[in-house]
Amino acid sequence: MKTQVLFRKIHHWGSFIIAVPLVIMIGAGIVLMLKKDIDWIQPPTQRGTSVDVPMASLQQMFDAAKSVPEAELTTWAELDRVDLKPDRGVAKFMAKNRWEVQVDTQTAEVLSVAYRRSDLFETLHDGSWFADWTKHYLFLPAGIVLLLLWLTGVYLFTLTEYKKWQKRRKKRT
Repeated sequence: MKTQVLFRKIHHWGSFIIAVPLVIMIGAGIVLMLKKDIDWIQPPTQRGTSVDVPMASLQQMFDAAKSVPEAELTTWAELDRVDLKPDRGVAKFMAKNRWEVQVDTQTAEVLSVAYRRSDLFETLHDGSWFADWTKHYLFLPAGIVLLLLWLTGVYLFTLTEYKKWQKRRKKRT
């Protein structure tokens, strides 16, 4: 079988096989590219009263975050993560229920409470939202097939353009 025919078949069947995971990956990827631009996706980082060394203890800041009913925090185990932004004077407490509470590192005052959707889109983008196995056994192969489609597409495009160039050259001489 000629290379060109094989690459066309890879293109034909490969694009059909990866269509659904690829649409999810691309859609979530586009949303993630805009996460700093659209507050609905990821809440903007607030500024604390000072960007010096934090005066409030981590426990004081957690207690402030605990006071927000939406976050549903009672113990440290209910946190997904804490993101300390010393250059902004703020600590972000992300609860497992996707609520984000931003606390001033100097005064331990709550600066912002918002639902954070960017983590949801990240799990959609890598496929782990569906099940743990889909990340490695569905979305990773889809990404590899996409790379193959790109490589074979570049080859087919280059080959076609080269043949057109040869015909034009032959026609001139």
